[in-house]
Amino acid sequence: MMKAIHHTAISTGDLDRLVKFYRDLLGFEVESEFNWDRGSEIADKIIGLKDSSSKVAMLKLGDFRLELFQFSSPQPKLSDTNRPVCDHGLTHLAFTVDDLDAEYERLVSSGMVFHCPPQNLGPTKVTYGRDPDGNVVELMEMAE
Repeated sequence: MMKAIHHTAISTGDLDRLVKFYRDLLGFEVESEFNWDRGSEIADKIIGLKDSSSKVAMLKLGDFRLELFQFSSPQPKLSDTNRPVCDHGLTHLAFTVDDLDAEYERLVSSGMVFHCPPQNLGPTKVTYGRDPDGNVVELMEMAE
């Protein structure tokens, strides 16, 4: 029986840039950092790749963790930074915030790109934005 979601993982071409985004703009803390070199049989077995090598950062926000990978081997394919949310795969990460309008303004002033300003949906207010790799980040303000 499943107990909880521990983490979600994202592969990136620039680990430092993505760590800075999630740590400095969204408030995550770096819980751990590690890497493995080519030839790690156990890493290859677990992730299902051959001759893999990667740098990894595990970030934490509350009880949620976000694991970021930067693979140097095998050579990753570039992703579409404007991949529509209707395409198969992870569509977005959603975060609750206390004051969406203030958070939106803070992030826009820091250079984050959003699909639209916050939209009022009755008991919730939401907006979608993009991290530096184009992954969609939803911000939600829930009514009390």
